[in-house]
Amino acid sequence: MSAMKKSFLIILALAIMLGLCLVGIALAQDDDYDGPMSQLRFLVLKDYNGKPIRNAAVVLHPVSAKGKQAKGGLELKTDDNGKTNIDGIPYGPLRVQVLAPGFQTFGEDYEINKPELEITVKLKRPEGQYSSYGDGAATKKTEEQKPAQPTSPQ
Repeated sequence: MSAMKKSFLIILALAIMLGLCLVGIALAQDDDYDGPMSQLRFLVLKDYNGKPIRNAAVVLHPVSAKGKQAKGGLELKTDDNGKTNIDGIPYGPLRVQVLAPGFQTFGEDYEINKPELEITVKLKRPEGQYSSYGDGAATKKTEEQKPAQPTSPQ
């Protein structure tokens, strides 16, 4: 056998072994959660008039036992009636964020512990922004605060 054929066979054998190892690792992971699952339904409304908000993003993040947001997440979009839903959410803590243009972002943690849960979110309009620089009033000086101007003798 030529050296080129031997190298090709060795590389092929290594690739097959690597593929089998990856398949074994994938099968060994327990991605199948056998615990109770919940169906979540969301309704997103305008706070000031109760009308639905369409196309709002409802973002779901798993939360660890220590209260930290776990990696991963899922984004849903509301329909014309401000509704969206999802099945198969495992019981436990879940962080829900709702975002829509022209509204304040909503965020809250929920304990998922029922087969069905409906969550209504009322989004508020944005409020005025606050700045440590103020609206300029803090930097304006009144006549009393201005240093005295030297007067020129006449």
